[in-house]
Amino acid sequence: MGQWFRLDPAVAAAYLALGVMGCSHRPPQLVPVTAPEASLEQVRSWADATSPSGSTLHRFKWLFQNEHSSTGGRGSLRIAAPDSLRFDAAGPLGAGKVRAVVVGDSSLWAEPEKALRDLVPNYPLLWALLGVARLPPEGASFRGAEDGDHIAWEYALGPDTVQYLRTTGKTPMLYARVRHAGKTVGRSETTISPDGKPLKAKLSVPSGPAKLDLNFYSSASTAAFPPETWVPPKP
Repeated sequence: MGQWFRLDPAVAAAYLALGVMGCSHRPPQLVPVTAPEASLEQVRSWADATSPSGSTLHRFKWLFQNEHSSTGGRGSLRIAAPDSLRFDAAGPLGAGKVRAVVVGDSSLWAEPEKALRDLVPNYPLLWALLGVARLPPEGASFRGAEDGDHIAWEYALGPDTVQYLRTTGKTPMLYARVRHAGKTVGRSETTISPDGKPLKAKLSVPSGPAKLDLNFYSSASTAAFPPETWVPPKP
């Protein structure tokens, strides 16, 4: 692993600003092409700054759209630190329920099967919608740059690349992009409150094409969730 070194501050600031502003006709660039190698310790510190703590219950409104139709409703996300979540969503009058439990980057169960992936095709993207950047897998390579309230980094392993851009200014944001074999699986952007809770999030999936919008209207710390929270519903 190469030694960490910083970009020239003026160059880093310019590239990172471009990452946020982007272009009106193109998605924003998240990680500058000139970003140097980063150490595992550096990337861990950036990701750990977004990690959840304790137990939290989020409630949200959702809208999913593709080229054929759109549907939406309400849902909830129960998060237990460091990396467990329970996802529940349904349409009007409880129709089209989707339920799942995810630990890290894998699903313990989902009902209907694969339903969660129909909404969010990748687990790092699911976590990013909540303002959480996932830790890199073992064996990954890293690049990154930091300047003021902008931190951009990526990790790559085989054909997969995950990129993040985090801003910590007046309106904190977390942007994420996941690519497989050079093609974008999905992009997300999440607006975060000053105390670290998600306010709204957007996901775009170009292969659909499809879009998912989440608007969080309640986020509260809770006592530890009961064990049955993580158990699949009985038939």
